[in-house]
Amino acid sequence: MPIALEIVSPERLLLSRPVDMVVIPAAEGELGVMPQHAPMIVLLRGGTIRIYEGNNVTERLYVAGGFAEITPERCTVLANEAIPVAEVSREEADRRLADAEAAYAATDRNDVPALDAAMDRIQSARAMQEAAQAG
Repeated sequence: MPIALEIVSPERLLLSRPVDMVVIPAAEGELGVMPQHAPMIVLLRGGTIRIYEGNNVTERLYVAGGFAEITPERCTVLANEAIPVAEVSREEADRRLADAEAAYAATDRNDVPALDAAMDRIQSARAMQEAAQAG
């Protein structure tokens, strides 16, 4: 019995189909979602979503963050940005990392929320670099 997976970005619905399992980059770490999973809403960090059919990864998508809503029957990923790993550009990832590091360096050290946001951008850009290497 598969679980219904939907991956949505602000631009479009990227994927909507039943899968055996999906592994998402939750803020707390990698989270495997299978049928009958406990209901939850999780924050996503930049990373790669892996979609499984049986024991094989059939598709990988880079996400720049967002949320996932999980029920026993469905996993809906609301991604800030989602790109198939094969389409991730190393040059774009390098540019984003340089921009994120510059923004972090320019952030007021007393502004903890801004520092956290800047660090999230750095982590997301590094995850994009890893996805570009894997693609």
